[in-house]
Amino acid sequence: MSAPQTQKEGSEAGWGALEALGLSQRELVLAEALQMEYDALSRLKQDKTGTGTGSALPEPGAPSQTGLKTPDTSTPGQNLLAPSEDLLLDLSEPDSSPNQPGGSQFPLPLPPRPAPPAGVFMKETPYILDSPELRKFSGSGDSVGPSLGFLSKGSALPDDIPPAVPPRHPLPPPSGSELPLLPPRPSTRDVNLFHPGGDQLKVTSAELNYDLINDSLARLNEGRPAPVARCANGDQSGKPVSRSKTLPPQVPPRTYTPAAKSSKNQRRVSADPVRLGSRTNGFGYELFQVSEERDEEVAAFCHMLDVLRSAYPSSNRSRNAGFVWSPSVGHDELHQALGVAVKVTVACEAFREPLTFTCDGSSTVDLLIYQTLCYTQDQLDHLDVDDYLLKVCGHEEYLSNSQTLAGLEFVQQCLKFDWDIRLFLTKRSAVNTKLARTKEDDDTPSSMNHCILLQERPIKQTVTREALTLLLDTFHNEAESFLLSEVELLLHVERLVQSVKALCSSLAAVETPDVTAALNQLPACPCRLQPKVLKDASVLSLRENRELVVEKLTAAILDLVELYCSTFNANFHTAAQSRSGTVPVQEAGLVTNVLSFNVYAAHRVPITWATSYEGFFLSCSLTHGGAELCAPQHTSKQGVSKYLFHLVVWDQRVCFPVEITQLPRESQLTVTLYASPLPPPGGAEEKSKQRRSTEPLGWVTMPLFNFRHVLTCGRKLLGLWPSTPGRSGNARTSSPNFSQPDSVILQVDFPTSSFEVVFSTPPPADFCPQYDFSRLDTISQIQLQDVLQKKAFHWLTADDKRLLWEKKAFCQSESAALPLVLASAPCWQWACLPEIYALLRQWACLGYLDALGLLHASFPDQELRRTAVQWMDSISDPELLDFLPQLVQALKYECYLDSSLVRFLLRRAIGDIRIAHYLFWLLKDNLQDSQFSARYQHLLAALLCCVGRALRDEFDRQCWLVSILTKVAQKVRDATPSSRQSVLRESLDEMKQFFSVNSCCRLPLNPALLVSRINIQSCSFFNSNAVPLKLSFQNLDPRGDNINVIFKSGDDLRQDMLTLQMIRIMNKIWIQEGLDMRMVIFKCFSTGRGRGMVEMIPHSDTLRKIQVEHGVTGSFKDRTLADWLQKHNPTDEQYDKAVENFIYSCAGCCVATYILGICDRHNDNIMLKTSGHMFHIDFGKFLGHAQMFGNIKRDRAPFVFTSDMAYVINGGDKPSSRFHEFVDLCCEAYNLIRKHTHLFLNLLGLMLSCGIPELSDLDDLKYVYDALRPHESEADATTYFTRLIESSLGSVATKLNFFIHNLAQMKFASSEDRPVLSFAPRIHTARSDGVIKNLYICRHIRSANKGYAFVVKVERDAQQEAQLVQRTFEEFQELHSKLRLVFPSSKLPSFPSRFVIGRSRSEATADRRKDELNGYVWHLIHAAPEVAQCDLVYTFFHPLSRDERTAGGSSKPAEVLWSPAAGTELGEVKLSISYKNDKLLIMVIHIRGLLPLQDGTDPDPYVKLYLLPDPQKTGKRKTKAARRTCNPTYNEMLVYDRIPQGDLDQRVIHLRVLSDGSFWENTLLGETFIPLTKLVPGQHWIDWHRLVRTGSDSAH
Repeated sequence: MSAPQTQKEGSEAGWGALEALGLSQRELVLAEALQMEYDALSRLKQDKTGTGTGSALPEPGAPSQTGLKTPDTSTPGQNLLAPSEDLLLDLSEPDSSPNQPGGSQFPLPLPPRPAPPAGVFMKETPYILDSPELRKFSGSGDSVGPSLGFLSKGSALPDDIPPAVPPRHPLPPPSGSELPLLPPRPSTRDVNLFHPGGDQLKVTSAELNYDLINDSLARLNEGRPAPVARCANGDQSGKPVSRSKTLPPQVPPRTYTPAAKSSKNQRRVSADPVRLGSRTNGFGYELFQVSEERDEEVAAFCHMLDVLRSAYPSSNRSRNAGFVWSPSVGHDELHQALGVAVKVTVACEAFREPLTFTCDGSSTVDLLIYQTLCYTQDQLDHLDVDDYLLKVCGHEEYLSNSQTLAGLEFVQQCLKFDWDIRLFLTKRSAVNTKLARTKEDDDTPSSMNHCILLQERPIKQTVTREALTLLLDTFHNEAESFLLSEVELLLHVERLVQSVKALCSSLAAVETPDVTAALNQLPACPCRLQPKVLKDASVLSLRENRELVVEKLTAAILDLVELYCSTFNANFHTAAQSRSGTVPVQEAGLVTNVLSFNVYAAHRVPITWATSYEGFFLSCSLTHGGAELCAPQHTSKQGVSKYLFHLVVWDQRVCFPVEITQLPRESQLTVTLYASPLPPPGGAEEKSKQRRSTEPLGWVTMPLFNFRHVLTCGRKLLGLWPSTPGRSGNARTSSPNFSQPDSVILQVDFPTSSFEVVFSTPPPADFCPQYDFSRLDTISQIQLQDVLQKKAFHWLTADDKRLLWEKKAFCQSESAALPLVLASAPCWQWACLPEIYALLRQWACLGYLDALGLLHASFPDQELRRTAVQWMDSISDPELLDFLPQLVQALKYECYLDSSLVRFLLRRAIGDIRIAHYLFWLLKDNLQDSQFSARYQHLLAALLCCVGRALRDEFDRQCWLVSILTKVAQKVRDATPSSRQSVLRESLDEMKQFFSVNSCCRLPLNPALLVSRINIQSCSFFNSNAVPLKLSFQNLDPRGDNINVIFKSGDDLRQDMLTLQMIRIMNKIWIQEGLDMRMVIFKCFSTGRGRGMVEMIPHSDTLRKIQVEHGVTGSFKDRTLADWLQKHNPTDEQYDKAVENFIYSCAGCCVATYILGICDRHNDNIMLKTSGHMFHIDFGKFLGHAQMFGNIKRDRAPFVFTSDMAYVINGGDKPSSRFHEFVDLCCEAYNLIRKHTHLFLNLLGLMLSCGIPELSDLDDLKYVYDALRPHESEADATTYFTRLIESSLGSVATKLNFFIHNLAQMKFASSEDRPVLSFAPRIHTARSDGVIKNLYICRHIRSANKGYAFVVKVERDAQQEAQLVQRTFEEFQELHSKLRLVFPSSKLPSFPSRFVIGRSRSEATADRRKDELNGYVWHLIHAAPEVAQCDLVYTFFHPLSRDERTAGGSSKPAEVLWSPAAGTELGEVKLSISYKNDKLLIMVIHIRGLLPLQDGTDPDPYVKLYLLPDPQKTGKRKTKAARRTCNPTYNEMLVYDRIPQGDLDQRVIHLRVLSDGSFWENTLLGETFIPLTKLVPGQHWIDWHRLVRTGSDSAH
């Protein structure tokens, strides 16, 4: 092939690569044309003037004085071609010296390829760190790099892994020294520096990245003379102009100075920049490179981390154990296990068999250790119990020796579910403490670098110093050419404007008014056609005028560069910044000037806005904690202008009617951009209507005082966030939007002065009044109590706030009222703070639960939040975990990066691995929030810096594990249903590779779950929309069982996390009050948006699976749950215990699901354990956001409580006294949660900004407020919830919803699922029981349900005596129907008809069916072997516990018939009687043990009261009638007004219970007389009263 052909093909391929970078051919040709023409003019001038006018170029071939290459000037033709060739070569070939400043950092292949080559990754690794053992994975030296050593060439990463962060240009080494080689695993890897072999493969040419342009320009400079300091009359060869339409720059990751591994006392922590390197450009000034600590706030934050870490050195083992402690419970929860005998099994290496102890719950762990050592050691004098630890078998967690057994969460869980408590005794020295921090971790300076690789949306870079220097030199060359031009002035003007446009484009496409004014001094040119330009070009014929234009233009560009550097925190600056002297300071509380600023323009306006909107204007508002300080100010309406770029120019002063002294310290300025959509081409009326409407297009919020509390000043560039309607509840970030490449940039100019305006914290006032609440008048007390009953400040009216602030001195006895009082403060300006701080100091110390309310966005004051965090410091580590999600969300409401809350969380994470673990995943999950991602990146980096290298490695393994599982879940979900299982097993092979590199890994679900491999054969998936994976891991502890979890990808688990957290807190409240609702609390944790892990509860089934055992209509049958529990709990003791667990857990679920408004409650979302515990799963709908079926609300009942649940509670189909217990439990649990209304409103209020769609505004929070009804009394709430129970029980919609779901799930039924019998707890086979040789139905007996059961005689080969089993006709029918699902009808005998003429339960019918069933079982046992010996047949005839009772001559009815209480013939009534404020309150609660009516039917009872004496006949009160029950529940309040307290002793309650009959004939069921002499005013008298019959049998 000829050289020209090769050159042409390479050129075409190079253009393809350049276009992939965003450089068009037209732009490159224009740049090269400008450069080559200038080179020609420069050489012509040198030929004319010789060498006496300046620094001449060296002779061809001679070495350059500056060490730079000499341009080739051989022939014009060669000169015209060379720049293009150099350009293509420099942009396509890798640099041989990548470590040199300005050198290439990426290999850029010429042709853009659809797939990356071997070794090149399209996405960045999600793993945060590397480890030495990871390099073993590749098996060769061709690893990707230090952080990707475990990946071999050609391997691919998951599609959802974010793109790589490009490496930064390295800082130049000191003169005379070489760049030191970096170690393979530095303690703090600077990911912004170039690493050979590590960073090259993170980005491919297919990714559009701003750095590729920078590198291309840098390489372009290598073939040309580099700029040097210009002499007075010297000239230098020009530089090419960069493309004019470069992408806008991005916020850079911080660049750190490579520091030697010395003590961190030598580390610079000053916020001022340091000159690290400089490069002189053509103007005589330099671009100085600075470190990341140029950002003063980040530098101060790093310094805070150094101080915080120094307080917790690695040598302090009490805060650096290196392993996970088993969590404890709160002190209020101890009574649940105190006094209970605890059976503990302890294993040890020293003895073969484990030891079993029975000890009291108050026994300490060290006592248990001592007892164990007594069996293993002969001499105990020399032994120290503290040298030993007890480990939980199956969990990698250890018990604290000082903790009591009752105080351990693990022990309480075992007691609740009757699990064995198995522990392992080990020496403390043998415990693996590899997660502990080391001395090296202590010596490592605090850095923000740890966060970079964790970003799922990495922040990109700004333009580099080298690239900007090239553009500045190009501008200088064009300016020189413009000054020297004698002819073709317009051509030079066009080229000068083009160079300015290229500069502005690289500097965020910002055109300042100074640049515009300078360009207006030039005549119009094709790239800038504006009316405000110089009309008469002859003015520029004078060199002096041209010099003035260039001088103004140069100054404007330098100011723009400085503005860009300060806005985007670039790693360079226009001048060396030295530490300034003391600046005069003025107190903000003394400055009476009004707040004003100038709004110039909106830059980077999309071209689509110009064609879609008109009338752009800004709305500026001042807020503090979300409340406006004054009316918003608006600018005029302007259109889109076209200067160098599209922008909207206002150039208008905005002045607020607020003095600076009136500004609170945390004041924020919010600017919103509005515009009117252009009218459609419709009628005039439609056009005018369209013109009146405006749409918000973007907004930005900035603090008026910075982190040093200094008032902002000078010119600011603010990136606008796009407006998202309907998200009023979300917090708004105070950071501008520079993370999106197309964000509109607003230019605002604040006034500057010679002094700094500082907001200093004033001291509290000396006096703050405090009075007793009783000193208020009665009316004020009632008004104030009504306001305090609102529990949350969200719904305080203006009158409420005025009353609270006026009476604040009387509220201090109510500690929980502090958030309400502070929310009522009229202002937070400097002059008002002493009074507020004095109130805060004097107020009673809040508990940590109440202090949560002060961390809301409405309370931004720094001193207030510091006090709230100080009050929270008393919370224990296990209790902190309950509220950690809310505290992580509260970080959004902090005004600055450093805060008391940040320090509190980091301090706790340093001392507890469990807190660090969950805090890591919560912070990582919040990286997805684009507005707050920058803040969470810094906080995540701070956490990783604090926890040490070992824990960072552990987090890296977990991230890797999650990424693999995410990819597997995606493949399984995308596969066809028939191939999903095979795809799952094939995809999980990658897990084998993971565990070959990592010997073990902790699960994100729980840091105590340590797994060593995955059991692929035991893994499966669920047939739901998201296709969750059921995973089985092998426990690293050989004494533990396999660990089964559910991994979900495609579902947002944050809502499930929040719901389970609320239920867990409710359960703790109940336990603290002595009410154990037997709730099942399982773990669920989100590991990123749309993915997470869920704990699997063993020995449990969904209600759908239980109900369909009785057919698809099983949801309409009442016995399904009772039969299932009876099947798994065959003995009376087991069944009674299961029913008790069911009553308590069902009551807890009813209360919790109602308060939280949990919807989409079908029978696949409710589960039941074999122990009777019921629990709910899958909380995709809550806070009343019901699932809709068209326009029909699927969840019609208040909560799920169906007749089959009531059947279990009642022991049959009639209400019993057990139902009273259930109602009482529900009402008591409901009232206990109501006492903590403010807690749940605070917790949910802090989550309003978390991004959960169904918790986004105050309306969602109002649902919980309305459900808890805090303004009502306990009696009213009890009555209300009783009506809810009745409504739910009577709802047909719930069962219909279950049935529809059964039908919908039939398509997912797997053919591999073998049918089972509903009444058989387990499967039996011919091999296990012995072959049946004969079956005979010998008789029938009366069953408990008034039907007949058939006694079957079963003879087996291996047994001498026959067995008797009892089966009903319905059970025979179920056997036949299940056999038909397995075998064709031709192989089965015909089954007797179910329908009979006459009474189906008569003895004659039973005789006939006995003969028919005998024929059926004879043919069945003599059928084909696969039928006669199948598992269904042998399971059916296997003896059950009821068969054993039948054989023994005693039979217990299947239904428990509840009889009246002993000693009562007519029943008893339960009343709650109280007297308050001249009112007699009588609540009718329950009646039990009523007798049936004379015809044997149950009555319709109601209660009628008379207050005797009653001469006026006005004392009659009555309840509603209950239907068909002898054990009714009412919970109705009957009130008698205006009863003097002195008359109580003479009053008697006459209570009558009657049955509501037809034709006004009501039958008297019983009555009683209750004297009120025992009643104590102000107290509740709750008791049962016996009913007697003294009057007539009927009443009207």
